Amino acid sequence: MNNPIITVRNVSKYYKNGEVQTVALREANLDIYPGQSVALVGPSGCGKSTLLHLIAGIDSPSQGEIYVDGHPFHALNEEKLARLRGQIIGIVFQFFNLLPTLSVIENVMLPALLQGVVDHAASKAAKELLAEVGLSHRLSHYPHQLSGGEMQRVALARALIMKPKIILADEPTGNLDSETTERILSLIKKLVLEYQLTLLMVTHSLEVAKSADRILNMKDGRLFS
Repeated sequence: MNNPIITVRNVSKYYKNGEVQTVALREANLDIYPGQSVALVGPSGCGKSTLLHLIAGIDSPSQGEIYVDGHPFHALNEEKLARLRGQIIGIVFQFFNLLPTLSVIENVMLPALLQGVVDHAASKAAKELLAEVGLSHRLSHYPHQLSGGEMQRVALARALIMKPKIILADEPTGNLDSETTERILSLIKKLVLEYQLTLLMVTHSLEVAKSADRILNMKDGRLFS
């Protein structure tokens, strides 16, 4: 079997507010292998998003080790994390996180431009991805002119612009109605297969989780197979 593309070893995360310490994650252990589609399920506040943010290198663990594509994310400085995150990981959020002052194509191009890709190459890649998600007719529109499903499709295209190995999706359908949820899940599954991606998706919905190959559960900061 291949080596894991994501490894989490004895990872905990604590937050301190004065003398009060809150435990968000307790000694999590996890291996995810290339090409796997994994759903992380649990109620609000159980630590799902905390774990996702730690794997993304957006936050750092209080203890333990995290390896992503062989890189020790727990030990890298912010500059190296930002560079690697931009190259290896595509992130999709519940509330889309599109920049309101940028057009659809500019939103999709942005991660590539930040990584130093020249403008015409970023534009070409963005147009191809927006065609892939069925939004070629929306290139010059702005986020406020789109539906929720359209905004999430833009976010998916943006997540793929740097040809990442991993997609981290934090409640990607949590802000969508049931019909749009089904369409977005089908699109995610199609893109994961087409681009041979590894997917870790956080959700509170067991129905959404069933679209993945593997389901993990979280409760009170603890991770269960």
